[in-house]
Amino acid sequence: MGLTKMHSTELQDMSQGELAYHRLHAAIRAGEFQPGDRLREIDVAKKLSLSRTPVREALRKLESDGIVEHRPRLGAVIRTLSTTEIVELYEMRLVLERTAAEMAAKHANPAEVDLLKEINEQIDGAGQDTPRAAALNQDFHRSIYLATRNRFLLASARALNNALILLGPTTLDDEARIKTVSSQHAQIITAIAAGDQQAAGDAAEAHLQTSLRHRLKVLQS
Repeated sequence: MGLTKMHSTELQDMSQGELAYHRLHAAIRAGEFQPGDRLREIDVAKKLSLSRTPVREALRKLESDGIVEHRPRLGAVIRTLSTTEIVELYEMRLVLERTAAEMAAKHANPAEVDLLKEINEQIDGAGQDTPRAAALNQDFHRSIYLATRNRFLLASARALNNALILLGPTTLDDEARIKTVSSQHAQIITAIAAGDQQAAGDAAEAHLQTSLRHRLKVLQS
């Protein structure tokens, strides 16, 4: 759920270590590397078309972020969350998402509501393209946070991003699930458009509860 996008000019201003960190972070977020995967310097450097020194620097930063851990005889490995940690993460996310929906209902302008509708229509039409649906879903939730007009809530959401990466593959794993998500998004949008803070918060909470139940079901299968 990254709330900022890097532009080419920003990338050009980065050091090699910062660039390696950004590229590796993006690759993990995109699912190119999964929780539990070993990150060998030589393999990562080849994949990112960088030398091993900046990759080593990126891995150290990812370790300080809590995304990567060092294991004896294996080296750098992407952390895997326990079921308890996943539930705790969703509890925290639920608090933030509910607050964001409530504040968006208070502050969002018509253009922002239209953007939410447009993104959700694209999610609904994603069909079997689950990676596209997942990326659009991130855009949808990012747009709600931006509509809150609250820099501290945005900062809290950014702080949660690293943990969200560790959830692994998206729960938008088939067309039926995508339809469920878009339907729940529509309820959030309706409440935000109406300026109904209570309804927006309730809809956001119900949405996150459904997502948690689905993820736990997948883990148990």
